[in-house]
Amino acid sequence: MAAVASFALLAALSAGTGMGAAGWIAGAVCIAATWFAYTAAQHRHRAGPASPADAVTLARTGLIAGVAALVADGLVVPGASPSWWPAGLAAAALALDTVDGAVARRTRTASELGAGFDMEADALLLLVLSVHAAAAVLGWWVLAIGLMRYVFAAAGRLVPRLRAPLPPSDARRVVAALQGLALVALAPGVLPYPVAAAVAAGALALLLWSFGRDTARLLRSG
Repeated sequence: MAAVASFALLAALSAGTGMGAAGWIAGAVCIAATWFAYTAAQHRHRAGPASPADAVTLARTGLIAGVAALVADGLVVPGASPSWWPAGLAAAALALDTVDGAVARRTRTASELGAGFDMEADALLLLVLSVHAAAAVLGWWVLAIGLMRYVFAAAGRLVPRLRAPLPPSDARRVVAALQGLALVALAPGVLPYPVAAAVAAGALALLLWSFGRDTARLLRSG
C-alpha cells in the first residue's frame, strides 16, 4: 500500500511540476531500494508484517523518494521544478520522523528492525538533500554531510569493532536532527551564499565531531 502511495506521489509531482523521466527513474529506484531493504531486514529479523511505526517510516520513505525525484529532475533540467517543492517534502519527512518513534512507544512495537530502518531513512534523506544543496547552492563539499553515515558503515566492514552497538546519546540525536534542519533550510536556495555556507559548514563540523566521538569510543572499547 505504501509503495502504491509513493508512486501516486510521483504522479502528482509530475503533474504539478512537469517532472520528467529522470525524476521518475530516481523516484522509482528509491522506492524499490527502500522496499528491498525493508523486506530483507524483515527476513533477517524474522519479523511479521510491518508494525504501525514501520508503516509511518515507510510513508516517510515515500516522501523521501519524492524529494529524490525532484532533485534528480533538477540536476538534468536546472530550474525544472520550484525550489520550494523539495524543501516542503523534506520538511514533511522530518516531521514524520518524530511520529514513528512516538507510535512505536504508544503501540509498544519498538524493535531493532524499526530503529534500524528509521536510521537508514534518515541517512537517505540527508544524502538526497546534500546532493541538492551541493548542486544548487554550495558545491560538492556539502556531500560530506550525506555521505558520512555510509562512509562510517563502510569503515565498519574493514574494522569490525566499529560495528559494535553504541549507547544511546542525546547529543547524537540532536546533531542528527540539526543536519536535516540545516539542509532543509538550504533547499529553497534563498539564503545568501555566505549564510548558506556557514550553515552547511556548521552542520558538517557538528557531524564530524559526533562521528569522531563515536569512532573513538568504539575503537577504545574494542
